[in-house]
Amino acid sequence: MNNQKAGTARRLPDTHILTIIGLMALVLIMMLFLQPGNYFSLKNARSMIYQFPEYGILAFGMMVCMIAGGIDLSLVGIMNFTGVIAALIVKHMVPAEGGPMTAAAIILAVAAAIVIGCACGAFNGFIIGYFHIPAMLVTLCGLQLYTGLAYGITGGPAINGMCDAFKAISNGSIAGIPYVLFIFIAVFLLVTFVMKSTVFGHEIYFLGSNARASRYSGINTLKVTIMTHAFSGILGGISGILITSHLNSAKSSNGSTYTLLTLLIVVLGGVHPDGGKGKVLGVTLSTILLQLIANAFGLLHMDDNAKTFVNGCMLVAALLLDVYLDKRAAKRN
Repeated sequence: MNNQKAGTARRLPDTHILTIIGLMALVLIMMLFLQPGNYFSLKNARSMIYQFPEYGILAFGMMVCMIAGGIDLSLVGIMNFTGVIAALIVKHMVPAEGGPMTAAAIILAVAAAIVIGCACGAFNGFIIGYFHIPAMLVTLCGLQLYTGLAYGITGGPAINGMCDAFKAISNGSIAGIPYVLFIFIAVFLLVTFVMKSTVFGHEIYFLGSNARASRYSGINTLKVTIMTHAFSGILGGISGILITSHLNSAKSSNGSTYTLLTLLIVVLGGVHPDGGKGKVLGVTLSTILLQLIANAFGLLHMDDNAKTFVNGCMLVAALLLDVYLDKRAAKRN
């Protein structure tokens, strides 16, 4: 029986991965007929690479929290709050044309974004774990809190005019390959290592599978909850650096659609809404799929409402797929 359950747990994400690959093939085949010259050009491929890492890394943060049986709706707020802090550091230490303190300013800005993101996430995790308040409510409040802090610091207008070296983080390239692709791959490898090869990663899965059993088995669930949200906050801080660098602008409303987008990516990627199941690879492929679709919609000049409708349909379909797989697994067991 236990072997059957383990096999079912392994097959659930694989089913989502196969679905994503099928959808990718469908999009590519459609665009091969509709926009072959534009869609499959090197210029368009580079354009897509520049866009998806910032919300793809956010999706990793959402993923770890959902695997742990929770959720993190505050990620966009953390992203913008840390982006504002980073922009202030760079702008006050280095003029727009650059200067001798450029490298130090960028290192300090990146470190500040990561540390502050970690602190924001840890605060969320402490409130959730210590007071046993649902993660959805705590992180929704966190979204308002961190967005409000970002707005309060800027006073409303965006912070613009960072130095070229800071802008190059998200807009530069080496040998024609955007820097952000290397950053995304590095984060992918980090998250994969944490989730698959560390005790902490296994505790996240165990906590999401059965929180009560986790407590009885001796796992410090408060510690794991805090660390999980702190890790998510770190990823939010990295996204804050990327989106601020990409837009050369920091404000409280950047990436306002990313919360629902990351939820769609994570669920479509095979992370179970009840926790305990999910793969980093599935979330990565789901991120790329959503970028392929968004880019196709842009080239076809389709309305944003149509894009929202399609995303909503995919989210519903992913949830229904989870329900179907759960029922099939229950019958087998």
